[in-house]
Amino acid sequence: MPRQDASTSAFEHVRQQAVNALNKLRHDIRTIETQLTTLRHQEEQLVSITGDGRVSTSNGAAARGGRMNWRVVLEKLPKRFKASDVRGVRGLANKRSGEIFAAITRWIDSGAVKRRERGVYERI
Repeated sequence: MPRQDASTSAFEHVRQQAVNALNKLRHDIRTIETQLTTLRHQEEQLVSITGDGRVSTSNGAAARGGRMNWRVVLEKLPKRFKASDVRGVRGLANKRSGEIFAAITRWIDSGAVKRRERGVYERI
């Protein structure tokens, strides 16, 4: 049986430590990703309750530039609606027209809304 020299066993020892560290790191990543998924789900639930896609700051004021959950907005609209009805939803009064029409276009493309006549849309 060939004799292992000290450099080979030292290399194997370091290699095994690296493998163990890599396995632990992968486990930690999976754990954190699971926690992140849970937190994102909780955030979605809270956004649907508040009807507002903006995240609050520590002093309770709404932060600017937050993402809007447009699915929640669509649920709050009547069966037949106009763009002005979308603007009437809480939190959208100051949105640019381009943002509102972009959302309506996305709803049409996804099949959630149909255009009935000029300026009139219907939820499906």
